Amino acid sequence: MVRVLIPSGALGLGYDHDALERGIANKPDLIAIDGGSTDSGPSYLGRGVSKYARSSTKLEWAGLMDAARRARCPLVIGTAGTCGAGRAVDWLVEITQEILAERGETAKIAVLKSDQPANRVVDALGANRITPLTPAPDIDAPMLESCTNIVALAGVEQITCALDTGADIVIAGRTTDTAIIAALPIAKGIDPGPAWHAAKIGECGALCATNPQSGVIQIDWEGAAFTLTPLADDARATPHTVSAHMLYENADPYLLHEPGGTLDVTEARYDALDDTRVRVTGSVWRKATGYNVKLEGARVAGYQTVVLAVVRDPHYVTNAATWAKDIIAKCTDKALQRTSATADDFTIEIRLIGQNSVLGDLETRVADPVEIGALGLVTAKTPELANEIGKLLNPYLLHHPLTREEEVPTFAFPFSPAEIDRGPVYEFCLNHVMWLDDPMDAFTLEVLDA
Repeated sequence: MVRVLIPSGALGLGYDHDALERGIANKPDLIAIDGGSTDSGPSYLGRGVSKYARSSTKLEWAGLMDAARRARCPLVIGTAGTCGAGRAVDWLVEITQEILAERGETAKIAVLKSDQPANRVVDALGANRITPLTPAPDIDAPMLESCTNIVALAGVEQITCALDTGADIVIAGRTTDTAIIAALPIAKGIDPGPAWHAAKIGECGALCATNPQSGVIQIDWEGAAFTLTPLADDARATPHTVSAHMLYENADPYLLHEPGGTLDVTEARYDALDDTRVRVTGSVWRKATGYNVKLEGARVAGYQTVVLAVVRDPHYVTNAATWAKDIIAKCTDKALQRTSATADDFTIEIRLIGQNSVLGDLETRVADPVEIGALGLVTAKTPELANEIGKLLNPYLLHHPLTREEEVPTFAFPFSPAEIDRGPVYEFCLNHVMWLDDPMDAFTLEVLDA
């Protein structure tokens, strides 16, 4: 049997300490936790930084380091520092060394990095070793060279190499959420089908249980089956909660593509062993004929200034979309007339918070809000141009009337100055896979004695 303990869906979200203690007492073979994802947008990858507070990360990571030491098993984190870029990995390594020094302890740390130099990806593109996924933007050498960070998503092969060093702690750059869980059972002879399937179900901790925020879960593999057990007092796994997690961040509820193959759960069976545990059988791994890793890249898309106004007059609330459209047209014309900018140098948006700021034209729900927040977004090629156009937008958001004949209205800015310079904004610009001859060709592994 192989046992893996997953304390939480991500480092920084917190975990149930009593449940973690139960997990330690059950003597796991590995403690695995995810460090982040792309959920919060491209800025973290673009800048190579974590979205979670250092103080919270250090406190939780220190608790897991202690747990792994007491359980006498390795501790693995994937996608360290939210984005998995090298700078974020180094940030967590520094925190780890700081914790060890404060405790007077030592540890062997395997550091797996996923960073891809632009020239490596350019060469792969020229050798027809890059395949677009759907949808994917067109890419070329200049676009790749404009990326501030490119990472590849490691699979079980790379995590296995890191564990094979005998490290006490593995700090990995960008990985698939599942790889850090599936690697050890596969290395110990568990069939890849149930290994990958359990990893997919357990990737977000207790999100596959009746109390999603309770955190800690335990996965046991034996033969061709795995059993999932939430460890918090008020959390239960059911066939519904477990099977439903195949839908999480996955386009197909039966197939999951990972480096080296595809998980197929079409014939999987989910059986409740009792009120808490679920046993799963029937998972199949279909090995691919070649090996590829998904690429993620981010680059600066421009510089942004934001202006927020609050509209309460019922006449303007009702006609907010018409009002915003007119402001955008008039301010765009003014910016073209009064600056040296061309139409390709900037964009102006107004998102109507309380009406359709999330879905835009796709919104189908209609309501009568008391007030609407008009969030003006100016994105331009330079910070100076973004700020200048933000100042041109300012008087429109404060006083612009719906028609020429009516009295000039007054809306509200919640703060002064109204313009906020956000600096550079980033965009994801890759949705591609890169084919490798050897799984480690695009990754680096270093072992530190700390």
